Amino acid sequence: MAYIVKSAVRGLIKGMRASGDFFKELDALIQRRCKRAKERAKGNGRKTLRGIDV
Repeated sequence: MAYIVKSAVRGLIKGMRASGDFFKELDALIQRRCKRAKERAKGNGRKTLRGIDV
């Protein structure tokens, strides 16, 4: 499952090219960060993710 919008990322890296594995790793990073943020919020007794959880 893709978590990022490739066209939006391409807009951020304008003037550069990105290979397929870049997007694959970026998706994996987002997945890990969200999982960690979820665990941190749960550990603090919250059901709402906050910026500090990232």
